Amino acid sequence: MNPISPELEEELESKEKEKIKEPEMYKVLLHNDHYTTMEFVVEVLVFVFNKAAEEAMRIMLNVHTKGIGICGVYTYEVAETKVNKVHSLAREYGFPLKCSMEKE
Repeated sequence: MNPISPELEEELESKEKEKIKEPEMYKVLLHNDHYTTMEFVVEVLVFVFNKAAEEAMRIMLNVHTKGIGICGVYTYEVAETKVNKVHSLAREYGFPLKCSMEKE
């Protein structure tokens, strides 16, 4: 005789079939402009994205030379918060720095 009731067995089977869906991830991007200083971009990368100074410099140089740089990959809510923080800081300091996010 099976010690597990049929109802419990069916519930366990259905839970096995359910797969946990990973959240969609988004790249946060900084865009080059001719007004925002390189120093400010580095500070934003350190403060908002918790980058080490060396990595912040590398990303800033990508923004400067290639026109765009990837700051990180995050869930939608985290990416949106970081984009808003960058725009808020840029406005506060009088820079037109643009930050965006795109699905990875």
